[in-house]
Amino acid sequence: MSTRVTIRIFAATCFCAASVVGQQTPGHAAAPALAKVSTQAPAQKWHTPWGDPDLQGTWTNATTTPLERPAKYMGREFLTKEERAAQDKVTEVATDKRHERGTPQDVEDAYNGAWWDRGRSDGRTSLIYDPPDGLIPPLTAAAKKRIAAMPHLDTALEGQPGTGVYAGPESVDLYPRCIIRAPLPRVPTGYDNNYEIVQSPGLVAIYQEQIHETRVIPISRTAHLNSGVRQWLGDSRGHWEGETLVAETTNFGDQATFQNASKNMKLVERWTRLADGHIDYRFTVSDPDTWSKPWSAMIPWNKTGTLYEYACHEDNYGLYGILAGARAKEKQASSK
Repeated sequence: MSTRVTIRIFAATCFCAASVVGQQTPGHAAAPALAKVSTQAPAQKWHTPWGDPDLQGTWTNATTTPLERPAKYMGREFLTKEERAAQDKVTEVATDKRHERGTPQDVEDAYNGAWWDRGRSDGRTSLIYDPPDGLIPPLTAAAKKRIAAMPHLDTALEGQPGTGVYAGPESVDLYPRCIIRAPLPRVPTGYDNNYEIVQSPGLVAIYQEQIHETRVIPISRTAHLNSGVRQWLGDSRGHWEGETLVAETTNFGDQATFQNASKNMKLVERWTRLADGHIDYRFTVSDPDTWSKPWSAMIPWNKTGTLYEYACHEDNYGLYGILAGARAKEKQASSK
């Protein structure tokens, strides 16, 4: 498999600095179309020297298949061959089209195709397969109230200095502060969708390319941490079910929430190696404080090349710009 190493300047709009990352060629980003979302055992087995299923290697979950099913595909789990080819064609050329120079849209487009690693369609109309409609279940009444009460940037800066959503660095999201990229579970984004799995007896470690954090999952059915201990990526416990790694994660915190879930969300993930270069990854999230019922998604993980250091903090002016902009907004509001 060919691998290209791209030097990316992670612009201030993304709050990070220069990084060097391992990236696969676009043609390898999507798994073959899946006939069914099933749990069938793999025809071949990959085992470590100590006998555990072997998931080791570097993988990408890049795909343009959306998390939720678009309205135009309602009632359909799969794209036609022609629709899939058309989507992939749009992916190839869309980011190389430029809007009128000097317009806000031109600036917001930011990168062309050389910078992105979106992958390709996997042939399905949504990553979510349960519920069958491909949509996140409705929010509970309590969740709607909680989300409505969240501070928003356009209103939070209208108060007194130091009281807005960006009162100081601690009130800024973890991503701009180069702590973690996103909460669990990880769904594909525009680039840096790469992971490295390393195993030892009793442990599975998953290294995330951006922002270089490593999940260490003990293979143990011991109890989770005390509920008073909360972590950005939660507390994971893993076990093997046949050839599948199953990890249950709880004890999330308030600063990294998936799809507006509460810190009481429970995440169950499953990794099954179906081919030398393909892992079937799926997750189920449940949170009675947020959704009316649990829901599940499947994302193909495909083998890719060597991962390189992602150095987010070097020359990172993004956080300074965010805080300086907030103070300028407050000053402007107080002078009216």
